[in-house]
Amino acid sequence: MKESIKTRFLRYVSLDTQSDDNSETCPSTKKQLVMLQMLHDELKAYGLADVSMDGNGYVMATLPANNGKTGPVIGFIAHVDTSPDMPGENVKPRLVENYDGGDILLNKELKLVLSPNDFPEMRQYAGQTLIVTDGTTLLGADDKAGVTEIMTAVEYLVNHPEIKHGPVKIGFTPDEEIGRGVDHFDVKKFAADWAYTMDGGEVGELEFENFNAALAKVNIQGRNIHPGYAKGKMQNSLLMAMEFNGLLPVFDRPEFTQDYEGFFHLMKMDGSVEKAVIQYIIRDHDRDLFEKRKETIVECTDFMNARYGEGCFTLELKDQYYNMREKVEPVYHIVETARKAMEALGIEPKIKPIRGGTDGSRLSYMGLPCPNIFAGGHNFHGKFEFVPLESMEKATRVILEIIKMNSTGGG
Repeated sequence: MKESIKTRFLRYVSLDTQSDDNSETCPSTKKQLVMLQMLHDELKAYGLADVSMDGNGYVMATLPANNGKTGPVIGFIAHVDTSPDMPGENVKPRLVENYDGGDILLNKELKLVLSPNDFPEMRQYAGQTLIVTDGTTLLGADDKAGVTEIMTAVEYLVNHPEIKHGPVKIGFTPDEEIGRGVDHFDVKKFAADWAYTMDGGEVGELEFENFNAALAKVNIQGRNIHPGYAKGKMQNSLLMAMEFNGLLPVFDRPEFTQDYEGFFHLMKMDGSVEKAVIQYIIRDHDRDLFEKRKETIVECTDFMNARYGEGCFTLELKDQYYNMREKVEPVYHIVETARKAMEALGIEPKIKPIRGGTDGSRLSYMGLPCPNIFAGGHNFHGKFEFVPLESMEKATRVILEIIKMNSTGGG
């Protein structure tokens, strides 16, 4: 299995599937369709039923039951796109076999080193095979590790019909990295009772809580006057933006928060003396605290308008997604099934909140409860990204164990 995982993963990461948040199409980049079509064709070659790829690139398929049962129906989902934050073209992965626990030279010319001094979690993988970058691109384990694990599990079940299972749904999506991964996901067509995204990090991660999320865009209208004659007249929108930001709690920022602590994150600031725009993302696991954070942004806007004149500050506030816990808790047995599957394989489950969002959070609110399971990678979205081959194998075995448990009622 390990060799199959390695070959498949290296093939998938060689494809450039970067999404583009400036594009309005779905998928946001045509190059994602190349991999999605490949997955469609592979699923057909494995003999799965109902294999389809719609006009937006969503791939779905059914592995029919071989245990004489019609349900429950479970699904596994992963996204093919990689982050726009780092180049995803010409990925040159390298295998570090029997990793010695020390520094890994990624790029001699750039003097780039992947070091356990910076990433101490590396040490736990001594003796394993790490797949790393060449320091010029991301790796793409987010989420091609998840895609690899699902496809390897499918191939294994097709080749081992003696393993009895119920109906299994497979789904691959575009554009998760830009927050549009399930914009056109047809939950009714997918027809699963519940599903799991294979999009987590280190071995053992099991997540059914995520942030409530909103986007705040503040438009600031200043007044530009020749600086030599500006006394009592100029209103510098850049300084007004800084003043606005200064009203927010200093320690409610990403760099000061962890676990269940929420934040305001200043994402972007553009402008000149005349006009400026600042953008924030607002995050909190607790729905009440989330609403209070949005109220704070509104109060800051009102305060600044009272100070500089009505209309100088205009706020666009939009909810993005919500904590899936509200939708998963009523069917908590689906989390328990994943937990028991890990324990059966000797993996310690690490149930913790996601400090972000997943396709699963939105799917849960669309009627498909969908916790998130580890895919094995670390340091996503950057040149220091890596994934242990053994972690991908463990994730694949968790998929198989969940499917087997679902067949026997062990969940």
